[in-house]
Amino acid sequence: MSAEAGSWFLVNASPDLPAQIEACPELQPRPHPRRNTPLAGVLLTNADLDHVLGLFCLREGGRLNLWASRAVRDTLDDCLGLTAVLEALCGTAWHEPPMAEFAPLAPAGSKSADLLCRAIDLGGAPPPFAKSERRCGRQSVAYQFTDRRTPHPGPLPQEREWQSVAYQFMDRQTGGRLLVAPDVGGLNEALLEALSSSDAVLFDGTFWSGDELQGVKPNAPEATEMGHLAIRDGSLGLLGKLAARRKIYIHINNTNPVLAPDSPERAAVESAGLVVGSDGLEFEL
Repeated sequence: MSAEAGSWFLVNASPDLPAQIEACPELQPRPHPRRNTPLAGVLLTNADLDHVLGLFCLREGGRLNLWASRAVRDTLDDCLGLTAVLEALCGTAWHEPPMAEFAPLAPAGSKSADLLCRAIDLGGAPPPFAKSERRCGRQSVAYQFTDRRTPHPGPLPQEREWQSVAYQFMDRQTGGRLLVAPDVGGLNEALLEALSSSDAVLFDGTFWSGDELQGVKPNAPEATEMGHLAIRDGSLGLLGKLAARRKIYIHINNTNPVLAPDSPERAAVESAGLVVGSDGLEFEL
């Protein structure tokens, strides 16, 4: 998303980020200066690998502006050594996402300062790779707290324990609001309020049904066990009633039948006034 030409914010950074940049001219460097990028920052919703591995592909540019809850940052540093790797290459500037009120993502004076954001707690748990003490040690914790460029003095506020968030953005000039929620395991009051107040919604469409994975893998967990509210069993009826002008399913798993244009599941989604997200989809608030 962007509030000005040449300055874009990403929500998560998937492993195929280089291919996405190659396919999107707006995300590619300008001719001058020699090293530059239109990417102003990345906002992480959680520590899932498919949301963060693309950060390593940005290591050859300038310092990365990253937004994440403290719990997400701790997981990425403890298990992947993310900050240590990036500090040795491009550098990082970590930011706590605003949790209650909207706040600008860029300093005053730039057009991007008109792009406001707030995070919404979705609960959740750490990703599977972070649940093994054998794989994730605590050796990087001292580095995080003593890094002179990103100090964290005093006690940690409660919001830093948030493992998964959604982001609601607001354009100060138009008043338009966008909600981005790729991992929704359940509904809460704050999320419902954000849904009702948004003009556009990008929502978790990972699974069509709660037991979808069991059709390809016996004893596979239910969708909610994996932190996802299934379309058929939870979100379709809710989103279909929203007044938002644009309602788009994203983060769709390759087992989800809505990916097939001629499927009855796709027809059900479209008849409810929703769109299945696709590469290259653009809209303005």
